[in-house]
Amino acid sequence: MARLSVVIPAFNEAERLPPTLQEIIRYLGAMPEWLPAELIVVDDGSLDGTAEAAAAIEVPGGLARAVIRHPRNRGKGAAVRSGFLESHGAQILLCDADLASPIDQLAVLAASGARDAVRIGSRALDRSLIAIRQPSYRDLMGRTFNLAVRALLLPGIHDTQCGFKLFPGHLGRALAAAQRIDGFAFDVELLFLARRWGAPLVEVPVCWRHIEASRVRPIKHSAQMLRDLTWLRLRAAAGTLPPAPPLPQPEGRDRG
Repeated sequence: MARLSVVIPAFNEAERLPPTLQEIIRYLGAMPEWLPAELIVVDDGSLDGTAEAAAAIEVPGGLARAVIRHPRNRGKGAAVRSGFLESHGAQILLCDADLASPIDQLAVLAASGARDAVRIGSRALDRSLIAIRQPSYRDLMGRTFNLAVRALLLPGIHDTQCGFKLFPGHLGRALAAAQRIDGFAFDVELLFLARRWGAPLVEVPVCWRHIEASRVRPIKHSAQMLRDLTWLRLRAAAGTLPPAPPLPQPEGRDRG
C-alpha cells in the first residue's frame, strides 16, 4: 500500500498543473517517510489537454501516477470522488491544481491531531499566513458561506473550503463512496459525514495565497452551494444519511 495518495481535481489546468506536479514530486522525493506515494489527477472534462499534460510529467521511482478522465465536466466534487475511490494510500492529501497552499504544508497537517483525524487546512484561524489575499467580495462571500455552514451543519469549523485536507485513507474512500454532492459544497458533505461517523475533525492554520483564474464563479456557485447545504441539512433531519461503515483502525504512526 502507498503511504500517501495525492488527489488533484483539475478542470482546464494544462498550464498550471505541470509546475504543481513537479513541485509535489520534488517535495515527496525529499521526504522518504511519505514514500511510496501515488499522484492521482482527475481531469474533469477539460478541453485544453489537461490529462495529456499530467501524463507527460516524468515520475521517479517511489511514485506512481494515475490520470482519470471524465468525458464531461461533472463538478469538483465528482472529480474528488473519482480520485478518492481510485486511491490506495494510507493517507489521502486533497490539494488544488494551483497549489494555493504550498505542498510543504503537508507536514503541518500531518503533525496536527491523531492519525485517525481529518486534518483541515484553514485560512481562517491565522490570517497572517495568507500571503496574497483574495478580492474583498470573495472574502466576504466565503465568510458568509462558512457562517451558514457553522449554523447548519458544522459548528466549530471556520473554513471548509480551503483546498488542502488530509484524510485517513480508509475513511476517505468510505466517505467518497457515500458522497452525493458533485459541486463545490462537496467539502462540507465529506466533513459532515466524517463527524457523524465519529471521526475527529482538526482545523489547522496553513499558508495560502490567492491565485487568479479561480474556477469558482461566486454568484452562480454560491447559490448552488447554499442549495446543497439545505439539501444536506434536510437529509440529516430526515435520517436518510448513510450510516457509518465498519472502518479499520489506522496502521502505523503519524508522519510529521
